[in-house]
Amino acid sequence: MLQWLVSLAVVTELVAICLGHRELSALAGVMFVCAFLAGAGRLQVYARMLLVIALIVLAGLAWRGSLDAGQLLKAASDAAFYSAFLGSLGMMQCLVRRFEVLRRIHDVLLGGKPILLYPKYALVSCGVATVLSFGMMNLLCGTLSETLRERGITGDSRLQWLRSVLISALRGFALVPLVAPTSVAVAILTRELPQLSWSQLLPFGLVAALLMVLIGWVLEQRRFRRVSSERIAVEGWLPGTGRLLFLILLVFTVMAGLVATTGFKVSVAAMLSVPTVTLIYMFWQERGLMPVLREGAGQIWTMQNEMAIFAASAILGVALSAVIPADALAGLVATGSGVFLVAVVGMLMMPMFSMIGVIPITVLSVQAGLLPQLVAEGMDLLPVAVALVIGFSLAMMLSPFGPSVMLLSRFGQIPRWVVAFRWNGLFALIALPVLLVLTALVAWLAPALG
Repeated sequence: MLQWLVSLAVVTELVAICLGHRELSALAGVMFVCAFLAGAGRLQVYARMLLVIALIVLAGLAWRGSLDAGQLLKAASDAAFYSAFLGSLGMMQCLVRRFEVLRRIHDVLLGGKPILLYPKYALVSCGVATVLSFGMMNLLCGTLSETLRERGITGDSRLQWLRSVLISALRGFALVPLVAPTSVAVAILTRELPQLSWSQLLPFGLVAALLMVLIGWVLEQRRFRRVSSERIAVEGWLPGTGRLLFLILLVFTVMAGLVATTGFKVSVAAMLSVPTVTLIYMFWQERGLMPVLREGAGQIWTMQNEMAIFAASAILGVALSAVIPADALAGLVATGSGVFLVAVVGMLMMPMFSMIGVIPITVLSVQAGLLPQLVAEGMDLLPVAVALVIGFSLAMMLSPFGPSVMLLSRFGQIPRWVVAFRWNGLFALIALPVLLVLTALVAWLAPALG
């Protein structure tokens, strides 16, 4: 029953977006929260605690009179948007089960020159994640576990596979906020700041992504040489490759058409395109409506933990940003050095908070709520927005409590502290100064670009 309620909430939010109906969106948010509370016993501890804390904070501030009806409506609407964002994009996972090329993706990716394997894995992971979102981690982690088990790869060899393949996949996934319109970070920033577009962020995000790939390449390329020697070669194209490429191209074509004809943000176009193309293809294969709806509803419900975390983060973002004084940072944004300071603090807050259990979407939701007032007071938006997507990217790798690290830890049977800190710590220490220099360059160029 609850999986149908969550699916109905996703559909309600998509309809609300198409109609521009804020109250209907808020109703979808209430539906999501009710479903998560009713199924709280099935949620992971972190997701359950975060949701309860968010609702207590919201209720407490409303009772004190710190939040008005408009802010409560925005909290419900934002909760619906971010939950539906994840749920709708996650529908693409239904296609994974239907294509052999995805089930043997590691044999495909490990082909070619060993020296090129790290950038290949990172970039392909990023590309797949732009469509599958968290489904990419499920895909690569799940298929790797099956591959290692089927081939009897154990001990040190297994650890080399896990560290090489999964870390490159995680880092590729972490590039999504920098380059993809389907990133939740881009969705949050462009929702709060209508004057900001993904195309403005993209050039600087591409540079940051390239720098991160180069650093990881230097650190990991030796490990990949050993892993590559243990692959099973793939002869020719696997069945379904052409059809899969056609479907992915179709998704992006529909997205482009929606952006061109409706004025929707790219993230919203993705929310509408992915489930539409997926459901049509499923119906074409199954030739029956109910099996398709059952599979779709079941797929959305498998993401209940991540969706609950997204909804709670959105609620906290609205609640906390409403009680932080609007002029708290006003004096800092009057100068270029002040804007750079705000950008750096904003960037560092996300990985730092993520290390102690506050996931980046929660921090970004609060930060994004403060930005409109700062922009109204004359702050250059671009350096801060670029810094925030970079910080979000770093936090995705360094958060032991984040969904991506937890997925990798569960499939690889590796402690999440090892994944976040031992495997990614040196990479982050090297990348951070380089990315700070890039942020300073953006802050210097921003007035000319504006």
